[in-house]
Amino acid sequence: MEKPLNGVKIVEFEGLGPAPFAAMALSDMGAEVICIGRKPPQAPAIWLDRDRDFRVLDLKSEAGRQAALDLIARADVLIEGFRPGKMEALGLGPVEAFAVNPALIYGRMTGWGQEGPLTGMAGHDLNFLAMTGLLSLMGHRDRPPTPPLNLVSDFGGGGMYLAFGIACALLKARLTGEGAVIDAAMVHGTSHLATFVHGRRVQGGWSDGREANALDGGAPFYRVYACAEGGWMAIAAVEPQFWTNAVAVLGLPPEFVAWQGERNHWPAMIAAVTERFASRSRQDWEAAFAGVDACVTPVLSVDEAVRHPQVGRYFDWLGPVARPKPAPVLTRAPGAWRAPRSKGPSSD
Repeated sequence: MEKPLNGVKIVEFEGLGPAPFAAMALSDMGAEVICIGRKPPQAPAIWLDRDRDFRVLDLKSEAGRQAALDLIARADVLIEGFRPGKMEALGLGPVEAFAVNPALIYGRMTGWGQEGPLTGMAGHDLNFLAMTGLLSLMGHRDRPPTPPLNLVSDFGGGGMYLAFGIACALLKARLTGEGAVIDAAMVHGTSHLATFVHGRRVQGGWSDGREANALDGGAPFYRVYACAEGGWMAIAAVEPQFWTNAVAVLGLPPEFVAWQGERNHWPAMIAAVTERFASRSRQDWEAAFAGVDACVTPVLSVDEAVRHPQVGRYFDWLGPVARPKPAPVLTRAPGAWRAPRSKGPSSD
């Protein structure tokens, strides 16, 4: 199947994290990306910067600025992740870009947005997550909030929303011939990701304390438990039928099924489940839950995950290195596609 963005030309101004991720996601779907930077890449381009044509330009010189405008004039999309005002200071802002290409999609990635009291301030994923209020909900109740890697704001609320906005604007441009500016702010995208949480709070179904809710580790049926001899098991038996199966495999009292929604029983139930999981190794529990619909899985290491017969299907091997395949999979006939089984490096 031909990739959906074949023929789309993107000019990317080199940056870090979310903006390159957006360009990578679009490139994975067939877009042609030219990345403008101050110097050539120092390492093989196989991660966020993969599948790029790199151009070295001095954007502070008139020759470099004009060369960038020439590329912009022939592009469908521009992606930049500088602080607000930087592209305007270089003479490459939306006004100059639309002057040479009125149908351009001008994608902007920032932490705080183009306007507001914090717009000129530096920040990283943890800062943006903290300022959305969501970090306060993550982790154990008796410890500081736990950073969930830099996946939520940088990539989930940042780069992916930029790519989504660009894809939407491309569709509109194809229909109307009109360009657009995409203002993708990480605090905005992260807040939008949390629509479910905001809704539950308003409805009275989510409290602000950590480990106080069904989906934040406060419930016995949605939690990570330590096993004997190291390792952990993750249980997410939210629905009653899955919790019933989990209780049976764990050998817990049958009343635990009826108590699933009764929060006053949760502390004692957590203690009992903790004791059960700690009585056997992770391998033993994997075997016990194999084939059982209970939403109970081992917590795999990254090395284990890329070699797993299910998860490993979504990785390519570049010699000894596993790299995630482009996502999602697009097919003409839903259900007809079968991923080839990826083979890791030989263990011989």
